[in-house]
Amino acid sequence: MKFNGDNIFSGYLRLSSLVILLILIIILLTLVWDAREAILHNGFGFFTGTTWDPVRDEYGSLPFLAGTVFTAFAALLLCLPFSFAISILMGEYYRTGLFASIMNTTIELLAGIPSIVYGFWGLFVFVPFVRNIQISFGITPYGVGIFTAAVILCFMIIPYAASIAREVINMVPGDLKEAAYSLGATRLEVIRHIIIPHSISGIFAGILLALGRALGETMAVTMVIGNNNVFPSSFFAPANTMASLIANEFAEAVQNLHLSSLVQIGLLLFLVTTVINIIGKIVLNRLSYRE
Repeated sequence: MKFNGDNIFSGYLRLSSLVILLILIIILLTLVWDAREAILHNGFGFFTGTTWDPVRDEYGSLPFLAGTVFTAFAALLLCLPFSFAISILMGEYYRTGLFASIMNTTIELLAGIPSIVYGFWGLFVFVPFVRNIQISFGITPYGVGIFTAAVILCFMIIPYAASIAREVINMVPGDLKEAAYSLGATRLEVIRHIIIPHSISGIFAGILLALGRALGETMAVTMVIGNNNVFPSSFFAPANTMASLIANEFAEAVQNLHLSSLVQIGLLLFLVTTVINIIGKIVLNRLSYRE
């Protein structure tokens, strides 16, 4: 019996894809099964409730959903100008040389630093700095809160968005840029009319990856967000995210309903991340089609 190498490799690729899909389905089913008690007990009020009180068996996820979304998207908005500037600088101005090597190493180092290190730095250095700023402007000097967590997250996700965007910008065909230069275009015009339109889908893919990283971050956010289980009253107020809530209470959840509700929070985080990624893929496909 003869074996065709192409068929074997193709079968291996299909099997690998099915395994990944199977793992995703198993994770979803496991979360649903372990959260079944909370789903039956909490009902739809779980998504609209603002009270989290394990003593009275009241579980509402709205404060944590809001904290997660506010923190992640605020971090993304803070990240975009810096990541875009770094990607243009490294992809167009300094593609090779000593400076490029130093910058690339720095970006890789930032991506490799454990989140707990970011959390410690934020807690002992950035929180006192924010507290002093808040005192100067007459804001309640919490120090910790959504703003602080968003800034720390911004530092953490810049490397992801910048690295992918840089690689995509590097793949822009040189002939297109040379043709534009030959017609008298300036470097700024080449960036605006050639590089950005040609690599917009890749840039957006990097943004989507950075957003996914921000949505699921746990330890760094837990250390600087304040861990307050109420709906955030302002952008500078202490709050909580779904991931930080699970990290704080999972080890202390002795009641079955409390533990099941935490699993339901994890299920909600899974679904939110999935929905955001699906929306991002739709937008990404449309951007790719326009290219």
